[in-house]
Amino acid sequence: MTNKDIQQRGIQKMNEWRADWNKFAYDVLKARLDPEQQAILHSVQHNPRTSVCSGTARGKDFLSAVAAMCFMYMTPKWRGKELIHNTKVAMTAPTGRQVENIMQPEISRLYNNALSQGIQLPGRLVSNDIRTENDEWFLTGFKADDSTHEAWSGFHAVNTMFVVTEATGLSESTFAAIEGNLQGNSRILIVFNPNTSVGYAAKSQKGDRWSKFRLNSLNAPNVVEKKEIIPGQVDYNWVKDKIDNWCTIINKDDVKDSEDDFEFENVWYRPNDTFRIKVLGKFPKVSEDTLIPEQWIEKANQRWTEYQQTNKKAHKKHNQVLGSDIAGMGRDNTVNCPRYGNYVDKFIIKHAGGKANHMQEAGNIANILNSDINATASIDTIGEGAGVYSRLVELGLEKRVISCKYSAKPEFRGRELKDSTDQYSFLNMRAYLFWSVREWLDPENGHEAMLPPNDSFMEEATEIKWFFRSDGKIQIEKKEDIKKRLNRSTDLFDALANTFYPIPPKVNPNGLSGILW
Repeated sequence: MTNKDIQQRGIQKMNEWRADWNKFAYDVLKARLDPEQQAILHSVQHNPRTSVCSGTARGKDFLSAVAAMCFMYMTPKWRGKELIHNTKVAMTAPTGRQVENIMQPEISRLYNNALSQGIQLPGRLVSNDIRTENDEWFLTGFKADDSTHEAWSGFHAVNTMFVVTEATGLSESTFAAIEGNLQGNSRILIVFNPNTSVGYAAKSQKGDRWSKFRLNSLNAPNVVEKKEIIPGQVDYNWVKDKIDNWCTIINKDDVKDSEDDFEFENVWYRPNDTFRIKVLGKFPKVSEDTLIPEQWIEKANQRWTEYQQTNKKAHKKHNQVLGSDIAGMGRDNTVNCPRYGNYVDKFIIKHAGGKANHMQEAGNIANILNSDINATASIDTIGEGAGVYSRLVELGLEKRVISCKYSAKPEFRGRELKDSTDQYSFLNMRAYLFWSVREWLDPENGHEAMLPPNDSFMEEATEIKWFFRSDGKIQIEKKEDIKKRLNRSTDLFDALANTFYPIPPKVNPNGLSGILW
């Protein structure tokens, strides 16, 4: 084989590895990733932001090192011997020990794995770094320090990657400093055990900016096969011991999605919070003041997805109620939410650009109502929605549109509105409507709610808090307080809540009430 042939084969191999980082990880780094880890590496290759919530000993630090090495060697480009697309990789953690004793040894192992096969990767191992002959091409690891944010200022490059392990231990200000460098072909990978449900890392598992993964130790190959498939990963005996000590056996009839109950070897268990964090890779059980637990939404999303594979017309036996939340100055989105009984069709989201267009939005709603003679629209009329409502009344649709005022008394036809048990009262209509969504999604109430998967809705719903006032009435926290945490309004949730405004029953051709749940 000639030198030209060898060079051509090398170029071909590099092209294959650049097209599939999992192949580079396997061929060169000798990384034996399980299918879930491979999916995460694929995400890092193709998505700017990847968040991994993990159980104990699930290989998250090893995977982080693999991703960093792939980015280090698969992204730079040359013209001849000139580096024209430089690459910088920063690996960080809350403590120096995590960098020096956990992250960097994984990098060294992968580097030496390649060397053991006769593959000399460019650069040399120096302390916590891989340094090449080019100052603009390197991988470095260091402790994240809130007092030295200027340390991040040197990471502008054509290709930039930040790998953060134990991400729940970093402050919001540190992440803000990192975010300032996410330009060009950039990546950020954060991995963490879900010790807390607040902060930057926790938000990354809710928002739509991130590609999200959760590594459950119950699914680890060593646990499933009851033998060592991947050295160093969590094993069967460890998981079985934690099940025996951190879980309670329950009857199948007592299973609750909100409790993260699970089946293992034909027995049903209820985990405590330690098991949720350490084994399931889930956040601690939702606090009592959270309006909607994440598990309820996930279940409704699952039912919605399954419904799409079956008879997608069954929901038409219920009348449509269209909840509308109109955007205006300082707000980004107008949201329309069509609900048919227990089924919500896809949210209709329109970016408004901070400008209210009452006539156009009124026309859109009028078209929906005119195309469905049994439909009713419930419009938030505090603020921009008032103009839309007025226009629809002018169009002769006054009997089919509802002025939904959150500040109004929670009454219907002169009677006070209460919860489904007739025990709890509400401060205002907003509290009643939000609580109605809660009761609709609660699996124990049997509504079998079907809700389209939407990251923004998940983020909004799980951020809303509620409490009892001194007079015993239920109150939802102020919108301004929720907005401070989300950095935006709860537009999607509000639109859904509007669909639960009490309206006079309207009988459709099938004889079913339009307000049936």
